[in-house]
Amino acid sequence: MWTPGALKHVKAIGWFIEEYGVTQVTMNLTNIKETPFHIAFDETAKAAAARGVRVTGSELIGLVPKSAMLEAGKYFLKQQERSTGIHESELIKIAIKSMGLEELSPFNPQERIIEYMLEDGEDKKLIDLSLTGFADETASESPAPGGGSIAAYVGSLGISLATMVANLSAHKRGWDERWEEFSNWAEQGQLLKDELLFLVDEDTNSFNKIMEAMRLPKGSDAEKQARKDAMDAATKYAILTPFRVMETSLKSMDVIQEMAEIGNPNSVTDAGVGALCARTAVIGAFLNVKINCKDFEDTEFVTDILAKGEAVMAKAIAKEEAILKITMAKI
Repeated sequence: MWTPGALKHVKAIGWFIEEYGVTQVTMNLTNIKETPFHIAFDETAKAAAARGVRVTGSELIGLVPKSAMLEAGKYFLKQQERSTGIHESELIKIAIKSMGLEELSPFNPQERIIEYMLEDGEDKKLIDLSLTGFADETASESPAPGGGSIAAYVGSLGISLATMVANLSAHKRGWDERWEEFSNWAEQGQLLKDELLFLVDEDTNSFNKIMEAMRLPKGSDAEKQARKDAMDAATKYAILTPFRVMETSLKSMDVIQEMAEIGNPNSVTDAGVGALCARTAVIGAFLNVKINCKDFEDTEFVTDILAKGEAVMAKAIAKEEAILKITMAKI
């Protein structure tokens, strides 16, 4: 029997297909926020099991929002008592497998998820490059990516290591009852990692905005003023972007320290290396904040952001020292 009210936003019909010997339930979901499609699938599977029938798979007609696939992946991982703090591509794989979305035909996320379809025509990002390609692009004569993007990338590696420790701890033998605790830490790590990866390209974009402003015409007084306004806005953004790297990398050190203290002891050195990366990201980003402040005329803003930057850097250095002390004590 269906659970009353379990599927409030579903229009469905089912019938037996004699030539295939199967029953099909066709659904229209009118509000996937209130009734997610993984819940509709799961309730159908439960109702079928109560009648001694097994749901073998499902088919999605049209496109689906990425958020719906990610929620589905997390839902099925939680049912397995496994960490949900994994990359979105892995969450999507879990959703596809758990709902049997490839039962009737291949399910290609790049062709079926709305956001991936929209991204298809966009310019390639730095983070889409291979490790070798990213290093080669950095080493080229192009001024970007520069130190700010590298600082953000180093920071993403630091929190990635801590996230790995969280996931390993969630699945450590004998720690079964702690899987959710470490899963929550891994999810925090994934969010910080994604933010820092975004900032890898955003730092380069902020540099490009300055270049675009510099190319604006400056013949008349009006053009000169418009160019100056654009330069000021672009420079301010180029200051705030690496400062955002600083703040995010400092936040990542809370996760890193926690993993050094309570995570799988076999991976404590990974947390230690993560701390080194995070400290490097903070200091490296601060160098970019300072150089971009050099000729900025808003002295009040400059004084304030530099003071904040000094404070963030001091906290990061202290955090790194504390994490390394924990690490050294355990090896």
